[in-house]
Amino acid sequence: MEETSLKIFTDGGCLGNPGPGGWAYLMIRQTFQGETETARDKGAEINTTNNRMELTAVIMALRALKTMDVPRSAVLLTDSQYVQKGISEWIHNWKRNSWKTSDKKPVKNQDLWIELDALAADFKLKWEWVKGHAGNEYNELCDAMTRQAINELKLS
Repeated sequence: MEETSLKIFTDGGCLGNPGPGGWAYLMIRQTFQGETETARDKGAEINTTNNRMELTAVIMALRALKTMDVPRSAVLLTDSQYVQKGISEWIHNWKRNSWKTSDKKPVKNQDLWIELDALAADFKLKWEWVKGHAGNEYNELCDAMTRQAINELKLS
């Protein structure tokens, strides 16, 4: 894959699991003038799980990307190994096995995996895992946005 100038950072989380949860994404484009924020968004749900919020963050970012005049290739950085391994490794077997895991149980969050798979097909994406809470500026910002979305939900 050629070098891409667009990086998408995502995060999701919950207070309790399940519990109130939030998600966030941030798109950063590298230009000759330096890094520029292209887009950001966040949201929350009353009763959800960490994994659903991690998946929702990526889905919402790719939905937004479809509407933007930016390159159709990106590096997607997530601190969720569930998302990174799920979309780049596990999903192939899940689809081949009619959305069953290796132990013949239904894949959790199948609705979101199907949507993510369809959205991802429209882009040239490189999926990278980034260690959470380890000082990555944009990952930390997504984490803060996720917490803010949850707090706003609790206030309303």
